[in-house]
Amino acid sequence: MGNKYYDVIIIGGGIHGVGVAQAATAAGHSALLLEQDTLACGTSSRSSKLIHGGLRYLEGMQLSLVRECLRERALLLKNAPSLVKLQPFHIPIYQDTRRRPWLIRSGLLLYSLLGGFNRASLFSSLNKDKWNDLDGLDTIGLEAVFRYYDAQTDDAALTRAVMHSAQSLGAELETNAPFIAGELHPDGALLQYQKNGKVTACEARTVVNAAGPWANHVLAKITPQQPPHPIDLVQGTHIVIEGTLKKGIYYMEAASDRRAVFAMPWQGKTLVGTTETAFDSNTNPASVAPLEEEVQYLMKTIASYFPEYRNRQETSIHSAFAGLRVLPGAINNHNSPFARPRETILQTDRHQSPRLLTIYGGKLTAYRATAEKCIKQLHSSLPKRKAIANTRKLTLQAP
Repeated sequence: MGNKYYDVIIIGGGIHGVGVAQAATAAGHSALLLEQDTLACGTSSRSSKLIHGGLRYLEGMQLSLVRECLRERALLLKNAPSLVKLQPFHIPIYQDTRRRPWLIRSGLLLYSLLGGFNRASLFSSLNKDKWNDLDGLDTIGLEAVFRYYDAQTDDAALTRAVMHSAQSLGAELETNAPFIAGELHPDGALLQYQKNGKVTACEARTVVNAAGPWANHVLAKITPQQPPHPIDLVQGTHIVIEGTLKKGIYYMEAASDRRAVFAMPWQGKTLVGTTETAFDSNTNPASVAPLEEEVQYLMKTIASYFPEYRNRQETSIHSAFAGLRVLPGAINNHNSPFARPRETILQTDRHQSPRLLTIYGGKLTAYRATAEKCIKQLHSSLPKRKAIANTRKLTLQAP
């Protein structure tokens, strides 16, 4: 009996892997997704839980990225109303805040323009008589508070919902199935994975490496050897602390390095994040864990905005978690991850009729658009099929 054959095999069960599975099956292709553990066990359950356009990326003039994310945010608000909720975001501006009110106002105006000036893109400046209602926000030295809107989600639940959608279209899923080896041949690839202690072989016309921080680990197991793209892994830590924010999400500026840090309501408590700490790319990504200095950095930041945390920092921390982001290798002496571009790189093994595509980077918000680009890039290698669905219109619900 021969090996089972697929049009597309995806390695990695994070948001981008499930997105590709959905896009492939919507286009009429057969697809198998292999995940070494469980869905969303890595970065896709350790994000900031935000579906947003990336207001802060306007400082780097990454307009196309912001426009794409705002467009995808609108689709998710429409297609996944039970999973993606619009939330008010507040930006407090103090006397020592680096980004002055005129700059924030200009950025929000551009953000609204890129979002099409719809309801979800509107912003305003709160009157002083409203400041005392903002969850105990420190008003000493406060000069202005801006309010705009973005969205929040449960990232792991969203990942599972997209996979459920893909499976309803015919995709197959194997979890706890580590990828062992792959061999590219002229018309596709032969792959091996482990399941229940046994090695299983399968074949595909195309392979999508959506392993996130493990992407280059996957490439190292494929022959002929594929040159990895230079990347940096950046650790992002979040803390969950006691107390609930009732008025929405707060966009804060860390005093030490002026980075953006969010504080938001999360499962009856408050989620604060994130950090950007270099992670050794030679280390197993599974070993990522919050550092004490990151936890203190986040506690110091929220305490500077909310006085109630200044005298009970240690007792306020309920839990902490860390995930890894993939950034293109540093160029032009960019030392700070915050200053680096956030573009997604799709690397193929060859220009004509690619057999293997690797996803580097990517945004939670734009996963659908990234998946669509992947299938488009593999189009010349895939058989002609009749599309059975449009991912722009598919409803997503928690399974």
